[in-house]
Amino acid sequence: MPDEPIWLEPLQRVGLALAIGFLVGVERGWKQRDDGEGQRVAGIRTFALIGLLGGVSGLLLPAVGATLVAAMALAFGASFAAFQFRQALKDGDNSVTSTVAGLLVFALGLYAVVGETIVAAAVAVAGTIVLAFKEGLHTWVRSITWKEMRSALLILAATCIALPLMPEGAIDPWGAIEPRPLWWLTILIASASFAGYVALRALGPRAGLMIGALAGAIVSSTVVTIDLGRRVRSSEIDPSSGAAAAALAAAVSLIRCGLVASLFSSAMAAHLLPVLTASAAVCLGCAWVLARPVTTSVAAAPYPAIRSPLDLWSVAKFAVVLVVLTIGANLVSRGLGSYGLGVFAATAGLVDIDAVTLAVGRLTMSGLATETAVGAILIGILANQMFKLAAVAVGGAVGFSLRFGAVVTLAGIAGALVHALMPSIYSSFSIVR
Repeated sequence: MPDEPIWLEPLQRVGLALAIGFLVGVERGWKQRDDGEGQRVAGIRTFALIGLLGGVSGLLLPAVGATLVAAMALAFGASFAAFQFRQALKDGDNSVTSTVAGLLVFALGLYAVVGETIVAAAVAVAGTIVLAFKEGLHTWVRSITWKEMRSALLILAATCIALPLMPEGAIDPWGAIEPRPLWWLTILIASASFAGYVALRALGPRAGLMIGALAGAIVSSTVVTIDLGRRVRSSEIDPSSGAAAAALAAAVSLIRCGLVASLFSSAMAAHLLPVLTASAAVCLGCAWVLARPVTTSVAAAPYPAIRSPLDLWSVAKFAVVLVVLTIGANLVSRGLGSYGLGVFAATAGLVDIDAVTLAVGRLTMSGLATETAVGAILIGILANQMFKLAAVAVGGAVGFSLRFGAVVTLAGIAGALVHALMPSIYSSFSIVR
């Protein structure tokens, strides 16, 4: 295969720089499409040329050095900003968006030549999206309340400021108290509460509740279920809707557990997936039944009794419960070691079934019997469902607890029946266990 000519890659990179300018210019020109000829300022041609100028500056970098290229960039930035300022005075427009967009296009054009092309293209697309959604973004900002802003900032502060400051590793002699993962667990609880509020406010009590539960369960169905119980108790949602959302979260958790287990052992997946699929199917069926009735109060009010996007007191209480249980599970598992696999699964599964699945999956790679591994994971799943029931029952959401309890019971019966029938099914199809 002949070598590519040396000029091909630089030409491609300059072409990308031109395309970046053209992309942003289309968006800017579309905004000015109703202006007459000669009245449009910094449209398609201008931004395409800015991108090309940035690309040519990148080509000149090896020949003329960084100092001269920086001088070119400063000269362009100063002249473009001055022109935009003069035009703003003429039009009475205080926006500096086009100025920033022009500088960004020049920088991306230069980076497209000297840096990673995929990064330059991605940033260009992201910037164009931000420019195009001006009205939607402004409407969204106007709709934000102070409580919502405060809640989002608290979660960001807990994640970006407090979490990096947490010490790594255990801080106690038994190796059970690890501040970083425990703080991360608290952040997950707060995030689930905030995400549930956002979904309810944006999509309404039905669709928002279900979509929020599905999304949250990808991270932790336990946290989602506890937050649903809190919302039912505070009359933000009705018990049937809350139980339907909790059933959806449970189905996602079961499916996720089966998929994680299948990554470690095909034999374990063959034993576990039919059981979890049966239980998940029952959860989905129960969710459909529970979500069908629409109460008068819910139908009349689009956002019933949504008082706070982030109830810090409730989050703190549930976080303490989960932290205590997590520490207890660590102590039990460390104390019993490999002789207490069932006890470990039962204790660790209270708050995190994924931890059980991952731990047991690793043991199967070291020779743990498939039947033992499947039994440990099922014990962990059962313990997790029992903990959810206990947590919401203690919280006082009686109607929600009864409905979710019925879902868990029916799902458990379905899974137990399939598990009991597995030997005969394997025998019938000659599947080696």
